[in-house]
Amino acid sequence: MTQTPMDRALVEEATKKSALIWVRGAGPAPAADRALWHVWHEGAVCLVGDGPGEQPLNGLGLVDGGAATVTVRSKDKGGRLVTWPARVAELPPGGDAWTAAVEELKGKRLNAPDAERIAERWARECRVLRLEPAPGPLEEPPSGSLAAPPRPSPALTRRPMPAGLPKLLARRGRPRRSG
Repeated sequence: MTQTPMDRALVEEATKKSALIWVRGAGPAPAADRALWHVWHEGAVCLVGDGPGEQPLNGLGLVDGGAATVTVRSKDKGGRLVTWPARVAELPPGGDAWTAAVEELKGKRLNAPDAERIAERWARECRVLRLEPAPGPLEEPPSGSLAAPPRPSPALTRRPMPAGLPKLLARRGRPRRSG
């Protein structure tokens, strides 16, 4: 099944509007999805990472020429809206595509310690990736929750309410008497 023009429009609009996307590489042992900040530029997602102080891309299985799965959430409800297949391209530093992507990414990078020289640092120490929508069907949003149950922890254990708490809460609503 191929994507329709409506599918491609959904991918583009949802991805443009979302501040974060969840990405999973398609390696032999794919890692869990990881939330990443991005920009939508010239028909694809552009990411920067793997350098000091930048988002980690290592361990995701994102390799040049490889595949990935991108999940986008709904901006208003926060639930999963669309999941789409992508082709990964690593942009070589200094090329036209790299320069254009970095110009867009610089505007979205928050709290960079070296904003005036960020492109030079990214060229030296980071990877800039382009995730282009690939042909193939979009995944439908799940009908149920995909949330994992919380892990056992003493912080999650409910305990009985202290005996004096109801009295304290009831007093809060009454005005104090001046003496």
